[in-house]
Amino acid sequence: MLHTQGRLLTVDVGARETRTEAIDDVLESYVGGRGVATRLAHDRIPFDADPFGPENRLYFATGPMQASNMSFTGRTNCTAVSPLTDGLLSSNAGGFLSRNFADTGYAAVELVGASDDLVVVHVTDEGVEFEPVPDLEGATVPETLSYLDAEHGIGADQTAVVGPAGENRVRFASIMTSGERAFGRGGLGAVLGAKNVKALTFGGDSAPEIEIPATQMEIHREAATDDHIMKRQGTVAVMDLANEVNGLPSYYFSEQQFAGVEGINGDAVEEKKYKKGTCSACAFACKLPTRDEAAGVETEGPEFEVAMAFGSNAGVDDVVEVMRSNELCDRYGLDAISAGNTIAAYLASEDEFGNADLIHDLVGKIARREGVGDALAEGIARVHDDLGVENWTVKGLDFAAHEGRVLHGQALSYAVANRGADHMYAVFYAQEYPLVDESDAMDPVGLEGKPRRLIEKENLMALNDSGIVCKFSRDYMTPERYEALFGADFEDLLAVGSRVVTLERHFNNERGFDRADDVLPYGIEGLDAAIDEYYDIRGWTEAGVVPEEAVPA
Repeated sequence: MLHTQGRLLTVDVGARETRTEAIDDVLESYVGGRGVATRLAHDRIPFDADPFGPENRLYFATGPMQASNMSFTGRTNCTAVSPLTDGLLSSNAGGFLSRNFADTGYAAVELVGASDDLVVVHVTDEGVEFEPVPDLEGATVPETLSYLDAEHGIGADQTAVVGPAGENRVRFASIMTSGERAFGRGGLGAVLGAKNVKALTFGGDSAPEIEIPATQMEIHREAATDDHIMKRQGTVAVMDLANEVNGLPSYYFSEQQFAGVEGINGDAVEEKKYKKGTCSACAFACKLPTRDEAAGVETEGPEFEVAMAFGSNAGVDDVVEVMRSNELCDRYGLDAISAGNTIAAYLASEDEFGNADLIHDLVGKIARREGVGDALAEGIARVHDDLGVENWTVKGLDFAAHEGRVLHGQALSYAVANRGADHMYAVFYAQEYPLVDESDAMDPVGLEGKPRRLIEKENLMALNDSGIVCKFSRDYMTPERYEALFGADFEDLLAVGSRVVTLERHFNNERGFDRADDVLPYGIEGLDAAIDEYYDIRGWTEAGVVPEEAVPA
């Protein structure tokens, strides 16, 4: 089975010490990326670790596909115990970091401990340098990138940076790379901030030589030549459809349609797009560089999730205002989905929907933990009682835009996902929208047959995150192509994903998670029975716990 190569680099930022070790057995069994990071985290992070404590470990890892020239491979994985969900969580980001990371020659980099002083950690194939940067305390992401460029000639594509939100331990702080790409969901930026690491940089000339089969060029050619709506409008292309099927969360989830959708939909975003945007080696080019010269705002996006969180869910129908919110989140280092939804919760409590000036002010207050921003920085699950609003989260993670009250398989996915209410954990919504033209498309209503399909999708997405292959490759990746690329039977590849999901679940079980956490803030007919079936197929107990004999060795 194709897998990434290299050693594990451990960086103790408190002791200023490093070491390397071989992890060949882990690489062979878990391919790379999320798989390798999850195996290492499961075995090396204490089950009772404080997410903000020095014992929490944060992993960066890429996969074998980063040695290819194939589209959909410009992504990097990051894994740690999440300060938002309190469980083991992986996030991945696009942009151009992955191949710069691979150039270091390491298969994975592990950060442990906590620095007494604010530092930048420079990782190259020649070693690790710890640079004290007291003057960068409180610096925004652009300010930090300007420093790295001016002082070291290090570009944004070589960096993983936190803004004020990460330093201030905002529970949904992101790690930013390539300026505007985010390891967003789950607050891993706060983990880096708690270690007093302002940024990591990666570079070298020691990328492992991994032979990738010629199938890569078939996929790359199709990605380059296909006339796909996402090349023009990104994920926000689905917004009109979501609104049409009563599936667009609005006004802090109290409504499912938004009258002002034309102001924030795919057409509105496309009007502000001024050039193509992509990730490393990718010809699909689905990113959205946008600007409005009159308002003086330039950003990348918004994508569908952000257009929901800062648009319909906040009662805002002006794409420029959503663009500004998006830009502020990137500047301060915040997950824009969680920031928008948390602010929407506050707007609901104050009857201030549509107040864009207040929204933009709150983004800064959250990042700096000023005033009410200090409470909001804890996230919806920890602040909803004080606000007097419902807790629209699963396992502490707030909802993505794809509406489980309409797409019932996606609702099941939200309920059981180890990561919480994240649409990318299984991407099940793609099976249920009316526009799906796949032969295996499913009726969005009802749960019959969906637990088994959900498991297949969870396993496949875990494989993608280990490979690493972008999940938007779904129209181009077939079982036969997976087999050709990775040199293994498709079922054996899915088994890799199954082991990853099981390890995540076991780690979280050890932290106290069980069936009581697999709940939604709304009812779906047949959900309990579907969860029972899901557990049964997975081989877990009725309480949602992985038996010891089922934990991958």
